[in-house]
Amino acid sequence: MGEIRKTAARSNGTERRFPTKGGIGLRWILVVYVVAPLALAMAVAGGLILHMWERNVEERMQSDLEMVARAIRLPLSHAMERQREGSIEQALQAALTTDSVYSAYAFDMEGERIAAVGGPSIDDGQDTTEADRVSELAAEGERAGEFGEIGERRVYSYFVPLSDSRDRASGLLQLTRREQDFRDDRARARRVGLIGVSIATLVMALLVLVGQYGAMERHFRNLIDGMRRVAGGDADHRLAPAGPQEIASISASFNEMLDSIQAAEREIERNRRTRVAMEQRLRMQEKLAAVGQLAAGVAHELGTPLGTVSVAAQRGLRGVSPDSPQAATLEKIRCEVQRMEVIIRQLLDFSHSRHLQIRTVRPEKLAASAVSAVRDEAGRHKAHLEITGPADPPTIAADPIALEQVLVNLLRNAVQSAPGVHVRLGWKAGSDGFTYTVEDDGPGIPDDIRQRLFEPFFTTKNVGSGTGLGLAVVHGIIDDHGGHVRIHEGESGGTRVEIFLPREPATPSMPNPS
Repeated sequence: MGEIRKTAARSNGTERRFPTKGGIGLRWILVVYVVAPLALAMAVAGGLILHMWERNVEERMQSDLEMVARAIRLPLSHAMERQREGSIEQALQAALTTDSVYSAYAFDMEGERIAAVGGPSIDDGQDTTEADRVSELAAEGERAGEFGEIGERRVYSYFVPLSDSRDRASGLLQLTRREQDFRDDRARARRVGLIGVSIATLVMALLVLVGQYGAMERHFRNLIDGMRRVAGGDADHRLAPAGPQEIASISASFNEMLDSIQAAEREIERNRRTRVAMEQRLRMQEKLAAVGQLAAGVAHELGTPLGTVSVAAQRGLRGVSPDSPQAATLEKIRCEVQRMEVIIRQLLDFSHSRHLQIRTVRPEKLAASAVSAVRDEAGRHKAHLEITGPADPPTIAADPIALEQVLVNLLRNAVQSAPGVHVRLGWKAGSDGFTYTVEDDGPGIPDDIRQRLFEPFFTTKNVGSGTGLGLAVVHGIIDDHGGHVRIHEGESGGTRVEIFLPREPATPSMPNPS
């Protein structure tokens, strides 16, 4: 395309890349602003739930002791009332059948220990619960639970008052459970809660990132890849408007921007070509004007002396014998003077400003008249002339004399291109104007000199065979009509000249068809 595409395609010989400034991507933005807050909220909620769970676990463990105490309370009270030590030991031993009980003690109303099973043995010299505290709890007759120490071990103790058959307080039952059991259950609950929160956080993050990729990131990547293709030089590439409405809108806007850029580049290129053509035309006009002034001066200065020479030669011929050498010399002088007069007339035709007389004319009549004017010369060169075109073409607005001169000059050039050449003159009408075509099957014109054919005094003919003004005159006449002349290679390898005349000529047309 234009310079914009070239600049986008390369920068110092390497493919251009979009500049990436510092910052975090969309994925990390979601992690920081979405996943992290959700994870924190889940952690706080999980901590509250875990705390409630720990309390529930602790209450359940305490409830286990209460159930065991209710189960052995009556047998133990009955054995203590009858003072059966074996039954007392047996009732306490029954409490140890479950893993939840660490030790069991039986006390009388004075706080003296009657029996003990599990935990530190009676003989190791370690105190259990203080007698005053036991007596106080037994007297109150209320169940109670508390954390304390037995020996050097932290335990949870559950106290159950005992009564005899008359429902009188007879003692106190103490069941203990290691505090480590509570800690172990709490630690287990924390581990389970932490694992659950971690798994939930990972699953949530995975869902968010997968959803982000499916909903946005893959469409953004396609958008960026398309922009890189355009920046790499593929300016005809367009983005597919896919994904969410906002991303599809960005793609559509980007495509519209590319279309606008291409339209602007095409307009710039058209303007550039028009400007170049106008500059070339202006330079040609300036060159033709300068050469025309020179030609007019030269023709004016040479006209009178040549006329004098021609008259002198005619007078000399009257005084000598027609067969004498002097007569032959004088006749040669007259021929050369006549040839010089033809050149002077061409110079004058080239230098004079043309005032076109635009009329409505029939193109086939102009063609026939031009062919008739060069028929004798075509016969001398053994050239074959052919006229092709629609039988009833539309009329055109032009200066008939100037346009016939154009056709005659082109036909003469074609006839003189090679002996026995075949020359075809045709025409056709278009929607915007009319075109004459003169084509021959001669040797053609090399590409390197084709652009110089309209320069004054430039000719491809031998010295003395042409002045190089014919095509310059053609160019000037067609340019005055507002048209243009194009020279191409013919279908048979010769030269093809096209003359385009616009539908509306440069000078207002006049009726009265000729």
